[in-house]
Amino acid sequence: MSDIGITIKKAEDFSEWYTQVIIKSELADYAPIKGCMVFREHSYAIWEKIQEIFNQKIKLTGHKNVYFPMFIPESFLKKEAAHFAGFVPEVAWVTVGGDTPLEERLAVRPTSETIMYAMYAKWIRSWRDLPIKLNQWCNIVRWETSATKLFLRTREFLWQEGHTAHATKEEADREVMEILGTYKDLMEDYLAIPVLTGKKTEKEKFKGALYTTTLEAMMPDGKALQMGTSHNLGQNFSKVFDIKFIGEDEKDHYVWQTSWGISTRLIGALAMVHGDDKGLVLPPKIAPIQVVIIPITYKNADREVILEKARKTFEELRNKGIVVTLDDRVEYTPGWKFNEWELKGVPIRIEIGPRDVKQKQITLARRDTSKRIAIRNEEIANAVTELLEEIQSNLFNKAKKALDDNITTVKTYSEFKETLKEKGGFVRACWCANSTCEEKIKEETGATIRLIPFTKERVFSKCVYCGEEAGEVVYFARAY
Repeated sequence: MSDIGITIKKAEDFSEWYTQVIIKSELADYAPIKGCMVFREHSYAIWEKIQEIFNQKIKLTGHKNVYFPMFIPESFLKKEAAHFAGFVPEVAWVTVGGDTPLEERLAVRPTSETIMYAMYAKWIRSWRDLPIKLNQWCNIVRWETSATKLFLRTREFLWQEGHTAHATKEEADREVMEILGTYKDLMEDYLAIPVLTGKKTEKEKFKGALYTTTLEAMMPDGKALQMGTSHNLGQNFSKVFDIKFIGEDEKDHYVWQTSWGISTRLIGALAMVHGDDKGLVLPPKIAPIQVVIIPITYKNADREVILEKARKTFEELRNKGIVVTLDDRVEYTPGWKFNEWELKGVPIRIEIGPRDVKQKQITLARRDTSKRIAIRNEEIANAVTELLEEIQSNLFNKAKKALDDNITTVKTYSEFKETLKEKGGFVRACWCANSTCEEKIKEETGATIRLIPFTKERVFSKCVYCGEEAGEVVYFARAY
């Protein structure tokens, strides 16, 4: 497996390790277009699981899926100046259709607020039309100039973007927090990735938003990763796009809006947080394949007996709702298969050999700990179900400990810089709420304020940068 296995340790060169894991586990590959990637079957199956889970959750709360055009007139983007200015450096433009120059440039969707809100202005007339709670799964194009990093920084990526319209600010506030909670449940309960939640600063919020809430995870290299955001857009866009409704008081009102999104960077986070020196380690709830059965046959006389037991085990697990595959390929050795499925991160491997048949058992191998255990035939289904739950919990608890261990509280700027240099992670510090200090820290260290906690924490020192009175405890980090 030296040519297809992971050849670098995670602790030695994290960036190279990550690239090897993504490529060699067949999650993705570089496309023949600079800055773009191909989502291979394995990663797209994970994305489909994420879609399935999130769709189920939001549909229960009245959200519906739609699809809007990927081309956005330049005049639409220009209507909201702050929003437009925030995206101009990354917009890809269409200027010719066939052989005919276009009268107006079309942006290839960097985000969909403007195209969707032009339609909201057409559809919303009365308070009876509210709320509108729409979501779309689509691709996004942002012409990144930074180095391509698969799943984390590419010119085209996949995401969902929700856009809602409400009669009052209070309804919009509730929507923002409801979605944030839904995201947190997806990330922690399914992806087994713990997150910190809070608000962005004015400088870091989404362009054009009233405020932005965020979910931030910590990667093993000490950098934060923004896993998702939920924004209250206030009435900023509704005033620009003239989205008004006649209220129950028979007067005109502008709607209050929210937007929120997660993207395929979640797949990159899965690989980074849980992966090891053998490759991917996938949480059972998100794994496209939860169990792989590998028959171990050495003699032709044993083969049919072993395969029969493997097939019976396959059917038993599938009937229990477990996503299982039977790898009965004859062109590869059992050892080769072990390495391949470990590389792909399948949570449980079942080995069935001559001794297992003789002793009326199977052998289970856990991907997260590499521990192997023998299970009696009559206990297989229950044992596998329990083990999948145990692996899910173990991965989350391990990641939670890593997160907690990577939050460092500092009081001085020298401690701040030393922590970033030697350890990384989240740096918990006090801040005077002056954007100048925020900008200076970013300029001098590369760290940004990732979030202001929702529950105000007790100020324990002066501002970490200027030494003046502090008003907030915030969490800094370098980030992807």
